[in-house]
Amino acid sequence: MDRYIASELIPPFLFGIGLFSSIGVAIGSLFEIMRTAVEVGLPISLVLQVLLLSLPQYMAYAFPTSVLLSTLLTYSRFSSDSELVALRSCGVSVYRIVLPAILLSLIITCITFGFNEYVVPAANYQAKVTLDKALNKEQPLFRDRNILYQEYGKVERPDGSKEKVLKRLFYAERFDGQQMKGLTILDRSQNQLNQVVTAQAGQWNPIENTWELFDGTIYEISADASYRTILRFQHQKLQLPRTPLDLANDKRDYNEMNIAQSIERLEIERDSGDDQKVLKLRIRIQQKIALPFACLIFGLVGSTLGNRPQRTSRATGFGISVVMIFGYYFFTAVGDALGLTSSVPPIVAAWLPNLVGLGSGIFLLFKVTR
Repeated sequence: MDRYIASELIPPFLFGIGLFSSIGVAIGSLFEIMRTAVEVGLPISLVLQVLLLSLPQYMAYAFPTSVLLSTLLTYSRFSSDSELVALRSCGVSVYRIVLPAILLSLIITCITFGFNEYVVPAANYQAKVTLDKALNKEQPLFRDRNILYQEYGKVERPDGSKEKVLKRLFYAERFDGQQMKGLTILDRSQNQLNQVVTAQAGQWNPIENTWELFDGTIYEISADASYRTILRFQHQKLQLPRTPLDLANDKRDYNEMNIAQSIERLEIERDSGDDQKVLKLRIRIQQKIALPFACLIFGLVGSTLGNRPQRTSRATGFGISVVMIFGYYFFTAVGDALGLTSSVPPIVAAWLPNLVGLGSGIFLLFKVTR
């Protein structure tokens, strides 16, 4: 029975991957790339290369939806052909009937996690680099201009209350991979603006963990906002965080980073004290973990819905799959909005659609068994 059910689940699953991946590429990348190709005159070989590199991202999204389509269509077909009635009459419970779909969904969950962790970020990054190079917009692997770092911290007010304010602002006009040029540093670490540093160049000293600044001026400001001291220097060392250099060397966006890289980026953002960026990145990391488990949720829901005694055509099963997919991503958007407004913790925001789906699947399973 297990071999039979598994053999019936695999073909519609593969069909779903091809279908949903093709739709995703067509909507998400094809039209934009074709428009760019026509405007710039890109060769068709390069267009195909970029499209192929964009495909893994949509395949990762297609794995859960394909599991839903496969289980729903397969078990609905079993129900329509009275095969479920035959199994039940032999004493096989509903729990045992849906078990092969759950186990197969668990395997696909592991595959999706590995695929989304090791293949998708690298492919997305390579697609961006390939397209930029073709458009003569090849950029260095680091941020080469306008590096801005804002460090926040809590200060105590005269009334004893604590408030989060900007403590330090670091700005560099250019970065060549070794030195930053055109530096301006505003220091408010003493509850007020007490120092302004400008320098022609600066670089990080990894041995002493300090910034070495060259050819600049330090303006020390007194409490009445007047210049207290003006010091010109040719070479000066300052105890500042390494974070601006980390930000300059990190140019990948969220879709081009795996979980390990995202956690490293989280530590960088956490050093800056920008709670909103930290919160958003924490939600995105949890979403990377939660997405593969949607395969397991959809496997449970699809196999349970297919076990209903009503006869369901393939067109109806496909329509139910589309509705449930939209429902899943609707709750994803709701959880994202609740998380970004700090209404719920990041882990709840990311796992909300899975929790709703799990609750629905368990409810439907108990209802079918009765």
